[in-house]
Amino acid sequence: MTGGALRVYPGGMISTLADLLAPVTPEQFFAEYYDKQPLHVQGGAAKFASVLSWRQINRLLDQTHIWSGQSLKLVMDGNAVPPEQYCGRATSRDNAAVMQPDARMVAEWVKRGASVVMNDVDSLTPGLVGVSTALEEAGLGKAQANVYISWQSHKAFPAHFDTHDVWAVQVEGEKTWNIWEGRAEWPIPHPVFRSLGQAHHEQAKGRLRGQVTLKAGDLLYLPRGWYHDALAEAPASVHVAYGVHAPLGMDLVNILLERVLYDAEFRKPLPRQDGTAPARFALTSRAAQLGQRLSELTRDPKVMEVLAKFVADYRYRRGGNDLLAARGLAAPAAAAGAEEGAAFRVAQPGAKAVRRGAEWVVKAPAGPLALAPAEAEAANWLLARPDGTEAELRAAHPAVDAALLLRRMVESGLLAAA
Repeated sequence: MTGGALRVYPGGMISTLADLLAPVTPEQFFAEYYDKQPLHVQGGAAKFASVLSWRQINRLLDQTHIWSGQSLKLVMDGNAVPPEQYCGRATSRDNAAVMQPDARMVAEWVKRGASVVMNDVDSLTPGLVGVSTALEEAGLGKAQANVYISWQSHKAFPAHFDTHDVWAVQVEGEKTWNIWEGRAEWPIPHPVFRSLGQAHHEQAKGRLRGQVTLKAGDLLYLPRGWYHDALAEAPASVHVAYGVHAPLGMDLVNILLERVLYDAEFRKPLPRQDGTAPARFALTSRAAQLGQRLSELTRDPKVMEVLAKFVADYRYRRGGNDLLAARGLAAPAAAAGAEEGAAFRVAQPGAKAVRRGAEWVVKAPAGPLALAPAEAEAANWLLARPDGTEAELRAAHPAVDAALLLRRMVESGLLAAA
């Protein structure tokens, strides 16, 4: 289930399937895992540093008007918390009445151990978009993402399967997944599959296939229909679950439905039924004729051209806005990266500068990092936090060259761009 050896990453932006899977190659993935079996890839804490951080989570949640009781959900030990218990009535940006999460009420539920689910986040930050783009440009289908924030020993959901492939990107903490042997046979988001009760799932999940503990930087791929459940093992766990919906054989039926509008044979009435054998034979014959015609249409070059384009374009359209470029104007140089403010996250939790003779040293993935006393104090200030910005470091330790220290800590593997 686990592929490839652990690798240390500098924490750059994920933009391709190769970035997401490394050190497993896309060729190996498609040959051995895609739609066949689960895959766990260990990546190292810095691998997904650019995808999401606590700083970005809080920033997103503070955009109060983009959330509702549908897009932000709370789950307490497997049971959904009713929106009225953590939301208040408000008016949306579209002037519609909504149930809007209240920060104070959400915090009270979090104190009790409720998991937080942030739905439909795949286009909300550059890091989240990067993974969405990597999956979609590989031709895997439409990628939709939810963030799951959970706390130690509190399970949000019991054993279940999903009606899409799951790509779980662990960005904070640890989470242990139970992977069961059972797999539903290519389920789709239809009541036939969504109405199955938990008693059915407990029986259909089968025996435990194995346990996987995802740490920050790890990836778990689960084919559609594979039974699983998960439990946070660290004080806090955050993973982004990308649900990837591939185009299906049923989509060909929809394309054929459009095509038969222009075929007179499908517009003719079916043989009238009067209960006699000749009438039933006539209906059977007509059905066979229409089936043969459908078979012929699936070989029609125009139908295949439409189908090929449908599959190739099966993705969401995100971004693409550049208003200055639309006017033929160049963006100001200072605007690049200004929004994120050069933020960094700690890639080696627990690291600390300690005195070794006349020097201060931090153990780092790239080797010991020697620091001056003032730098060591600043480094320990930063390493004690989940993340920080160059501006915050400069304000807290004005005597230190913040840009230089941050660069050295990133190069050593202690920090990663957030």
